Amino acid sequence: MDILPRLKEIVGEENVSNEKSNLVAYGLDWTRFFEPDPIAIVFVRTTKQVIQLVQFARTAGLGLVPSGGRTGLSGGACATNGEVVVSFEKMNQVLDFSSADASVTVQPGVITANLQTFAEEKGLFYPVDFASSGSSQIGGNIATNAGGIRVLRYGMTRQQVSGLMVVTGAGELLELNKGLTKNNTGYDLRHLFIGSEGTLGFVVEATVQLAAMPEKATVMLLATPRMEDCLEILTAFREHITLNAFEFFSHNALESVVSQSDLESPFATPSTFYVLLEFESPGEQALADALTAFERCTSQGWVTDGIVASSESQNRSLWQYRERISESITSRTPYKNDIAVRVSQVPEFLYEVEQLVGISYPDFEIVWFGHIGDGNLHLNILKPAEMLADQFKKQCEQVSESILAVVQEFGGSVSAEHGIGLMKKGQLHFSRSEQEIASLRSIKTIFDPDGIMNPGKLL
Repeated sequence: MDILPRLKEIVGEENVSNEKSNLVAYGLDWTRFFEPDPIAIVFVRTTKQVIQLVQFARTAGLGLVPSGGRTGLSGGACATNGEVVVSFEKMNQVLDFSSADASVTVQPGVITANLQTFAEEKGLFYPVDFASSGSSQIGGNIATNAGGIRVLRYGMTRQQVSGLMVVTGAGELLELNKGLTKNNTGYDLRHLFIGSEGTLGFVVEATVQLAAMPEKATVMLLATPRMEDCLEILTAFREHITLNAFEFFSHNALESVVSQSDLESPFATPSTFYVLLEFESPGEQALADALTAFERCTSQGWVTDGIVASSESQNRSLWQYRERISESITSRTPYKNDIAVRVSQVPEFLYEVEQLVGISYPDFEIVWFGHIGDGNLHLNILKPAEMLADQFKKQCEQVSESILAVVQEFGGSVSAEHGIGLMKKGQLHFSRSEQEIASLRSIKTIFDPDGIMNPGKLL
């Protein structure tokens, strides 16, 4: 069946491509374990086109894979089985803004950083931020319930979305919550679609709440000899100041960033781990309180050195050591464990995982980083140059079974923020019961009766 003529009828000839370069570029996200195999790329421009496309896909038995900035790390935006990729990059307009509601309505292709800039121009703040904000799109953020570096203070994407318009796998348009702050009228279907990875329907419009512009912030970068000290540092600072962010990373993560950028090593003497924290400092007292916490940490041996930014440009420079990590290791084909437990469990959990990792990967390079202030840890195993990707992935998956068994023991999550996608759907049972997974399948059947929406992902 030649589907290209019908696709061109729906979106226009200029918005359909089957050129090999586009099939490869739009058929993959940041994961490198899958071969892209889409049949075509479609660039939608209107909600009507999305509805028509879904209705055609139902009759033709076509799988549809949503595509935003393709910065995902779980294979959730990979088209590997003759699907049509639906790119939202041309649905990228800000549709409405309300100063009274402190909200903005956008199309799904709006780039995250552009929304942040728009909010700033209105004297407000969009707090969801992460390393890929310059290329990720709001629709993808919503589909994966993106988190990032300020979850500690502001929460996940879910907390920012007050209204959604979605096209379901049945080709129906749903308007959910309509931007309301209070709406106790039964099931809030909005939250089914947030984090559903495009398996129930595609976001075509979103109303996003904006926050008050934060006060001036100060960033500190601390050197710490032991991972378990990070929680001691977190507790010490929380007793004195309100934290916006609390991140950590290993020395080889720092080395990777420095080797691929114009940044210099921040400390003369290397440390095993580093903590980067940010707090609001509108006056001298906040900085004094932070320094009191710092002195306590150094006296206890939890911190061996530290840098306090003295300007906004220095804040940005220090953040670069954390934000560039994922990008700096992508070429090494990392196998990622994006895991989370309750913050109070982190020290004991870290100890058990570190012991297991040390035994399981004696010859592999391990890069640790993450949002330790909210219990989220990123364990990255880097592929040896001489090893084939399939062989490496298979070995990592075998060991991951043991690591995720520890996650299950602690009642944690096998995917704190990257989603399940293709990479982790075989691991979902470590975080969800059989009954829960059965319920998820039933929900998918309701909204996507023909199984055409991002097929093969999540479930």
